[in-house]
Amino acid sequence: MATDSRSAEPASAPAAEAIGSAGFVHLVARADGDALAASGLLARALADRGTPFQVSVGPTVADRTERVRDRRAAADDVTVAIGAVDADATRLDTDDRPATLAALEAVRGLEASPDHVLALAGLVAAGVEPGAGESEWVLEAARTQGLVDRRPGVAVPTTDPVDGLAHSTRLRAPWSGDLSATRTALEELGVDLAAPDAFDSDAHRTIGSAVALDIVGDDEAVPAAAETVQRVLRPYATADAPFATIGGYADVLEATARTEPGTGAALAMGHDAREPALDAWREHGRRAHAALEAGSTGRYDGLFVVGVDDGPVEAVARIAAAYRSPESTVLAVADGEAAIATRGGEPLGATVEAVARELEEVGIEGVAYDGGRRRGYLRYDPGVDESTLIQIVRDRR
Repeated sequence: MATDSRSAEPASAPAAEAIGSAGFVHLVARADGDALAASGLLARALADRGTPFQVSVGPTVADRTERVRDRRAAADDVTVAIGAVDADATRLDTDDRPATLAALEAVRGLEASPDHVLALAGLVAAGVEPGAGESEWVLEAARTQGLVDRRPGVAVPTTDPVDGLAHSTRLRAPWSGDLSATRTALEELGVDLAAPDAFDSDAHRTIGSAVALDIVGDDEAVPAAAETVQRVLRPYATADAPFATIGGYADVLEATARTEPGTGAALAMGHDAREPALDAWREHGRRAHAALEAGSTGRYDGLFVVGVDDGPVEAVARIAAAYRSPESTVLAVADGEAAIATRGGEPLGATVEAVARELEEVGIEGVAYDGGRRRGYLRYDPGVDESTLIQIVRDRR
């Protein structure tokens, strides 16, 4: 439910100051890859210090608020929110800056050593190119330690390119979501798919070039696809990490945050959760591409709408905005939930909160929402008329 005030504003003092002497820390995270990585960075620092902690992941402001309020805190307990909450908590991040960067500052304030590969994956999930802006030192540290190396190819989590490309939600090609079709497309390249660990630069380059051509040459691709696909080419390969590339790691974080948050949290904390995380990622990618393929579409002034019968609306909206939408803003609508995604970098928290308020004002029940960088999520009574939601979002865009 949308509320009239927010009591948990971003903390003026570093989060490290709030949790440095805590007896117990409750981390309550937004359900996306950036926030999941931030929670993992903090959790690892707390574990190194011997400070007990708990990580909770909530897909809406109301869900996170309930988790904070339901817990009986001791005098030396501290609750850190990664994402907005309507309760008494220390807010780690701000709406216009990746939570991963805020977590890195807190970890350094605790005099702990962050996992630079996890941090880079969180930044990519937040839409930040590794090494750009404030992240330059993170990439440099990872390179200095020999943790990452840029190479030709495509950013997927697995060494098997068929598996990685078919299930990735960071790209959209004619074969996306279909293992058999992906394999057929790659077999035509003359690359030995049975020995991906032996791929040299030429093999990776061949696959990357073919993927780019398939994406931009798709009849349904929009001009923006040519720019978007550049973000998944020439990936940062990892030397000793759960997944083959930084971009692939980010894709898994995004998938698990929405579908298997417990698995995602365990992964971010450094536990051995690679296989269940990959299983969740595969199912998430398959469903997202199938939903986009089968979905209905409508174009409005400044808004592209995708109607989804069954599928992860946030992933559908994100993929459509990147590769299929002639408009910069996409609304994906399913039964009782919707997602907003944009190609721009503006935060959507205020927009989705305003949409939630207006839905309540016209009598819609069960409204809950969340917003972050370039994404917004809504949950509501399934009986709501789709045209009502579309009109409200149009008015707010």
